[in-house]
Amino acid sequence: MIRGHLNTAGIALAGLVFAAGAIVSGCADHTSAQAPSAMTGMRLDADYSAAGEAPGALSEAHSFPTIDRRLRALSSLAARVEYTSTSGITGGLTQVSGSVFVPKGEPPEGGWPIVVYAHATTGIESDCAPSLSPTLLGTSNVVTALVNAGFVVTVPDYQGLGVDSGDDGGYHPYLDSTTAGYNVIDSVKAARHLVPEASERWVAIGVSQGGQATWAANELAASYGAGLALLGTVSVSPAADITGFADAAAGGQLTAEQMPALVVLLETLHRAYPDFPLDDYRRGFVKDNWDTLIACDGPEAAERAGLTLQLSGADLVPSTPQALDTLRAHLQRMSLPQHPTSAPMLVLFGGEDALVPQAWTEHALRAACGMGDVIDIQLQPDKGHAAIDVSSAFGWVNARFRGEPAPDSCLGLAPMGAPQ
Repeated sequence: MIRGHLNTAGIALAGLVFAAGAIVSGCADHTSAQAPSAMTGMRLDADYSAAGEAPGALSEAHSFPTIDRRLRALSSLAARVEYTSTSGITGGLTQVSGSVFVPKGEPPEGGWPIVVYAHATTGIESDCAPSLSPTLLGTSNVVTALVNAGFVVTVPDYQGLGVDSGDDGGYHPYLDSTTAGYNVIDSVKAARHLVPEASERWVAIGVSQGGQATWAANELAASYGAGLALLGTVSVSPAADITGFADAAAGGQLTAEQMPALVVLLETLHRAYPDFPLDDYRRGFVKDNWDTLIACDGPEAAERAGLTLQLSGADLVPSTPQALDTLRAHLQRMSLPQHPTSAPMLVLFGGEDALVPQAWTEHALRAACGMGDVIDIQLQPDKGHAAIDVSSAFGWVNARFRGEPAPDSCLGLAPMGAPQ
């Protein structure tokens, strides 16, 4: 096997895991979460010289003694890390946690290539961090495949998951694209502080919330990713243009999949902006069961799945036209695209997506193409949000590391309608 390229076995294994991604899946669905003290081993030698002072600087790095044994067997180093990043809301520095995995053997010429795996939604509470779970909350198989293919792999938890980082970062700003993009880029910087043999060349692969994060990282890389060489990003079922949630709520047209997602969005807007009038957007059953509906762990999380089946869109209608305008403005600020990307993108999405409808994604793609982005657009008409076939992504990633020209669907893109 050529190091730094995914082989056929890796494609099959990773594809199976990616297909399970979803935008809302509380971490209580996985029984492997543990307290941080149980997940960290010995402190590792690394460059801590700029700890807390610059984005990407390492503040903590410990061995990961309880990680999935298959992943541990293939890794020369498995570490849980904490690093400095930036809030997309306040611009202040934050502390973010994540995981880093290094292949065995000698690095190739130029150093180990890096792949960021940006995970789908796990919840919004601190305990909902993949790095607190031996299976990375069910995603260790895809990381194992990437490490086996010869990549250093980083898995950022995102701000507010895994570590309480103070006033600017003590909450998880769910679907704030700029914050997530910063967290992705800084995970690469942190990995290079930990692994001197790592290359500056990197690619990011993300699913759902992670698909938004990788797309945002591509837009931010030119201005924020100094010293790194982004070669491309993959976004699977990305939560790109999410403004449609506002009008769907106002019209009573939220799907069963969208209602729990909107609950989480509203809660995180309230945490980010304490004056956000939460009661303008919730009433009845939703308001009465709010704490359970946003739970990530413990008894309430076990109850959450049953409650989501009883949600009614009537309990989530904005109370006034002004409330609708406020919500729409927040979602527009969080949505993509915002800037031209600096590297090619692959976007995979489904025509039967009941969470992020095809029209919403197409609207984002049309706007991005209008900015001059290079995008390989792959619509799978019969697939839902969590059932995308991602097998084409791995050949696409390999081609980026080989320096081949990227396919560009924007060149022949037909006009696309606005979100419905």
